[in-house]
Amino acid sequence: MIYLDNSATTKVCPEAARAALEAMTECYGNPSSGHAMGRAAGELLSTSRDKIARAIGAAREEIFFTSGGTEADNWAIICGARHNARVGKHVITTAVEHDAVLKSMKELEKLGFDVEYIKPDGDGNIPAQRFIDAIRPDTALISVMMVNNETGCVFPVADIARGIRLKKSRALLHVDAVQGFLKLPFKVKTLGADMISLSSHKVHGPKGVGALYVKKELHLPPLLVGGGQESGYRSGTEGIPGIAGFAAAVEAGIRNMSGNIAHMQELKERLKELLSENLPESVIIGAGAAPHILSLSMPGYKSEVMMNYLDARGICVSKGSACKRGKRSHVLEAMGLSNDVMDGSLRVSLCPENTLEEIQIFVEALADARAELYTALR
Repeated sequence: MIYLDNSATTKVCPEAARAALEAMTECYGNPSSGHAMGRAAGELLSTSRDKIARAIGAAREEIFFTSGGTEADNWAIICGARHNARVGKHVITTAVEHDAVLKSMKELEKLGFDVEYIKPDGDGNIPAQRFIDAIRPDTALISVMMVNNETGCVFPVADIARGIRLKKSRALLHVDAVQGFLKLPFKVKTLGADMISLSSHKVHGPKGVGALYVKKELHLPPLLVGGGQESGYRSGTEGIPGIAGFAAAVEAGIRNMSGNIAHMQELKERLKELLSENLPESVIIGAGAAPHILSLSMPGYKSEVMMNYLDARGICVSKGSACKRGKRSHVLEAMGLSNDVMDGSLRVSLCPENTLEEIQIFVEALADARAELYTALR
C-alpha cells in the first residue's frame, strides 16, 4: 500500500499510539475528579497542553482542546464574530476555505452578518493587499487558512495581521492552520492571529481531537456549555487519550520538523520532474508553496476513474478534499480552471514516511492508467 493522501488524514505515529494507550489503560481517571487517579489525569492534561503551547509559542492558558479542526473553526468564527459584533457585522474570508469555515460563514449570514468572499487568482494565491483593501470600519472578523488543503497554496497571514494593525482595525483574525501546522514553521507572536485552529489527525495524532489557540486578551464566548471544563470555554470531560496522543505526535513532529519539511519538499519536486518527463500532458494546478501538497490534473480523464485505477494498484490519492464528496471542487472553480482540468484533478499529499520509490511507482501507475484507460475509451 502506498499512501499519498496525508492531507485527508495521517497514520498515527508510534509515540502518539503509546501515549493514547497509556492514557486509556493506566491514567484513565477523570481530570475533574479530586482523587489520585483524577489528579494524575489532570497532570497529563496539563503537560499535554504545555506541549501544544510550546510548539506554537503560546501560553498554556491560551490553548483549548476541541474535538478537531472543524469544532475549532466553528467556535472561532461563530463566537468570534458574535463577540466582536459591537465593531460591526462585516466579515472577510476566502472563497477557497474548508467547508468547516464556509459553512460557519453561512451560519453568520443567517445571523445578519455581511460575509465577503475573496477569490484567488488562477494560481490559487491571494495577495495580502486584497484582504487589507477589503477591511471596512465595521469589519468584525477575518478568517483565512494558512495552507489550502487542495492546492497547497500558502496565504500571507502575517502580512494580513500587519495590515489590520496598520489600518487600526478592531477586526479579529482567525487562522485555520490545520494544513500548515508542522509543515510551515510559525509562532503566534510572528503570525499575529487572535485565534488559530489545529487538528491532531493531520500531524500523525489520533482523530477526534484538536485545539484552538485564543489570544489571552480575547475573552471568547464558549461554543459548548456544561460542567465548565477547559476554563469554562469548552465544557465536557476532556478526551485524555486523544489529547495525550495529540501532544505526543506534536512533540515528535517538532523534534524532526526541519528534516521532515525538507524531505517532503524533495519528494514534491521530484514528483513534478517525473510528471514532466513521463506525463507531459499533465497539468500542475496552482502554485502551492507548501511542501506536502501537489494538485495535478490529467485533462480528458475523470479523476474518479483514475482514483479507482490507482486504488486497485494499492495507491491512495484523492481528487480534492476528503470532506466533500460527489461535487466539483469549489476551490478549483474559484480559481477559474477549465472543466477538463477540474474533472481530471488529483491531489497528492505527502508525509515524512513517504519515499522516492513510492513517488516513482505512483507516476508509473498514472502512466499505465492513461494508456489503459485511453485504449478502453477508443
